[in-house]
Amino acid sequence: MAKILRWLLELLYGFRAYNEQVLKTPGPVLLLPNHLSWWDWLLVAVCLDDDWRFVTSSTTAEKSWFHQKIMNNHRTFLVDISSPYAVKRMAEYLQKGGRLVLFPEGRISATGSMMKVFDGTGFLIHRTHAKVITACLRGAHRLPFSKNKFPKRWFPRLSTHFSDLQTPPDCQNLSSMQARTRISIWLRSRMIEQSFKAEMQFGPATLTDAILTTATDQPRKVILQDITLQELTYRKLIVGAHLLAGQWKRLLSAAQSPGQPANTRIGVLLPNVNAMPVTLLSLWVGGKVPAILNYTSGSTTMLTCARVAGIRQIITSRTFLAKAGIDGSPFVAAGIELIHLEDVRPAITPLTKLCAMLRQIIAPRTFAHGMSNQAPVDQSPAVILFTSGSEGEPKAVELTHQNLLANVRQMLSMIDVSPEDRFFNSLPLFHSFGLSVALLLPMVHGSFIFLYPSPLHYRVIPSAFYNMDCTLFFATNTFLNGYARTANPYDFRSLRYLFCGAEKLQDATAEVWMRKFGIRILEGYGATECCPCVTVNPPANPRHGTAGRFLPGIEYRFEPVEGVPEGGRLFVRGPNIMRGYLNPGPNAAFKALNGWYDTGDIARIDPDGYLQILGRLKRFAKVSGEMVSLTAVEDALAGAFPQFGMRCLVAVIAKPDEDRGERLIAITNEPRLTTEQVREAIRQKGLANLAVPRELRVVHEIPRLGTGKINHRELQKLCA
Repeated sequence: MAKILRWLLELLYGFRAYNEQVLKTPGPVLLLPNHLSWWDWLLVAVCLDDDWRFVTSSTTAEKSWFHQKIMNNHRTFLVDISSPYAVKRMAEYLQKGGRLVLFPEGRISATGSMMKVFDGTGFLIHRTHAKVITACLRGAHRLPFSKNKFPKRWFPRLSTHFSDLQTPPDCQNLSSMQARTRISIWLRSRMIEQSFKAEMQFGPATLTDAILTTATDQPRKVILQDITLQELTYRKLIVGAHLLAGQWKRLLSAAQSPGQPANTRIGVLLPNVNAMPVTLLSLWVGGKVPAILNYTSGSTTMLTCARVAGIRQIITSRTFLAKAGIDGSPFVAAGIELIHLEDVRPAITPLTKLCAMLRQIIAPRTFAHGMSNQAPVDQSPAVILFTSGSEGEPKAVELTHQNLLANVRQMLSMIDVSPEDRFFNSLPLFHSFGLSVALLLPMVHGSFIFLYPSPLHYRVIPSAFYNMDCTLFFATNTFLNGYARTANPYDFRSLRYLFCGAEKLQDATAEVWMRKFGIRILEGYGATECCPCVTVNPPANPRHGTAGRFLPGIEYRFEPVEGVPEGGRLFVRGPNIMRGYLNPGPNAAFKALNGWYDTGDIARIDPDGYLQILGRLKRFAKVSGEMVSLTAVEDALAGAFPQFGMRCLVAVIAKPDEDRGERLIAITNEPRLTTEQVREAIRQKGLANLAVPRELRVVHEIPRLGTGKINHRELQKLCA
């Protein structure tokens, strides 16, 4: 019977199973698959010998005659899940050499992503010392009777991926409760890792393919909207990208001089509007590499970035340049051609638009396949981004399609995003956080995105969020403080998950959001060079005060730092790490590390794998021979002076000192703040006396970068 069922699965669903030889492992052994549909048992059972038994709820099995016939047989192990003796019965069976299949999530996933893992599974592993095999069921979330909101198909491609034998963490010195928690966290991480690897191996290879695949499945779904309230469906998105790609062949090739190499890097200078993702997709379809310029950095810095990236043409908009107050003449004087979208659109005739739309409607997969064939391969550069320049001149970061797509999939494996979720993206798309997580992730996944042009509109954004009924929001600590000052407590009523990155989340910010809005902020950590995410606090088991757990596929190591007793300088490696810099000096240093990226941050990790960032190495001061984190001092002072309101900011820098090596200087925008108040706040936080600033200076405004982070480089200049 099993052979017949497997033959039918292979015929109808193209079913494949991988690493089946591990299933010959003798008991006691636990097989733990993810749970996506009612048919998951079948995708596993056709691969197993007859002595394997499926753990099944006796309550469910007694629901009806149908359930009794299907679920009550020699292949099932019935347990009363409400009974405290259920785990004991399973443990006894395993200790006799049994082999059990158990779905550790306890239910079918509502989003297609991993849900929580019940602690009982961790206890079972700890108690019996059973061998562990995990299984990733891929494609089952698309079956007609699965519970999630993904578009369904009658015959999706299905596969089962079995892991090698897994080794649980050593919990000998832990209590039973601590052991089951640690093993449960470990198990969920292993299952997430396996799912990520399967998707990277068998999923679309490039961003273009991934977006086009999703768009073809649901062409009429509204995917984008901006402040003009103009809506874009997937169909309009890909047709618009196709039409623009045709124009780029004419306009971008025309500027190529005889004897010069093909100009593949094209500057993009646009805000968060619908035209931006359409332009990006059109450049990828046309085989070009967009270099996204930071329009908040000024013309001089943008020209420097253009020179480093070898940009000879920039796609922009006259309307945007006028509203942003950007003078285009320096670019023209530097020999850079400005291509305005207002001039490109009239060249696309109504007949051309109609033909493209009809082709997409009549043969959507053929249309998407034709666009995909023009796009670059997975290892090709996808985008050039520029670092903030907070510690020096901006560096041009070259990210490949594999880098960006890997980071999107890493995040999707850690957070349960549904196609019904609605993303609110006010982060600028020249920043990797805004581009990768808040735009590309929902475009690949099939979730709606509302684009807002600036994160600095503290009064407007909460109301816009309220009106759009969004469910996911991404921001920095600085921006979150601004929204908290002005928002009504009901503005974020629909918010499911709030992610904070780009700078350290301060305790005062987390407290005010929990107190005023009842919202838990999930902190993450990353860098532009990492696309950007390296760690994130998973909603299933977050840990406040940390930057979360490493994303699947990322390796890490620490190098010791003098004066830092625990942890060290963090290095990371993985599929999301950049191809390299376009700046020769930094790129040579990166290549010398053989795939490792030096984050420049001092960090430590706890036994459960949660990362705590202590601060940037450059933001440590050596005071009287001891290392003092300036970030920790700033964190202690954040929100410490409620009498001055939330607008009161305090930054800390270090200056050379003949007697002590270095001394700390506090800089504030609040003239009423005194040195004694600063000292008292430091003492109340329990920091050592070496962390007390010896001087307080007042400035009109604390300089910031476009991403909201404090511009410490500019601050040093002000204090000089």
